[in-house]
Amino acid sequence: MATGFASNTLVPLDALRFDAATGLAPAVVQDADTGQVLMLGYVNADAWAQTRREQRVTFFSRSKNRLWTKGESSGNFLEVVSLHIDCDADTVLVRARPAGPTCHRGFTSCFEQPGLEAVAPVAPVGFLAGLERLIVDRRTNPGAAPGSYTVSLFTKGLPKIAQKVGEEAVETVIDAVAGHRDTLPGEVADLLFHLLVLLVATGVPLAEVLATLQARHLGPRRGEG
Repeated sequence: MATGFASNTLVPLDALRFDAATGLAPAVVQDADTGQVLMLGYVNADAWAQTRREQRVTFFSRSKNRLWTKGESSGNFLEVVSLHIDCDADTVLVRARPAGPTCHRGFTSCFEQPGLEAVAPVAPVGFLAGLERLIVDRRTNPGAAPGSYTVSLFTKGLPKIAQKVGEEAVETVIDAVAGHRDTLPGEVADLLFHLLVLLVATGVPLAEVLATLQARHLGPRRGEG
């Protein structure tokens, strides 16, 4: 079956084994950008086929006794990035990009609880990806966040954004050279934020920058060729 997403798994997707009694297999959904576990659901053969065909996560709802596409009512779909089957071929890992909160209570993950911190902190790169997603939302839906500093940057345009990147870079260099260890993290944070805004404004995904960095890291070392 042809798909538009990646399948980095040693076990063929057609080899998924469903429970003999229920006809189901568990499917863990993970945010492809942040690595956060979003939810657990179950797929039968039809749900599995539809997920692969439409590139949106579809489960078999045990309570409704029918196929259920996540987001069919709320619009908070889970867009498939890659599919993986474990070594026993009886469990699915779905890496997806959520269109909104995954939990019906409005939380990012079904494993979050009101008043409690996340079960595990989001990886640093994953946090940047989540921040990038928020910045994109500020650009596409400026009316949803009146008074937002990020919205004001996009309103002023690319020259202003580029100017802010330059200013934050200079302040970062000054603190580093002066040995201001206590204020340097804040300056670097400001620089990273404005760099993300610049990337969004110019249409360059953070993932492309990270892929370039990775390619350079894995490529020939400087001076070797």
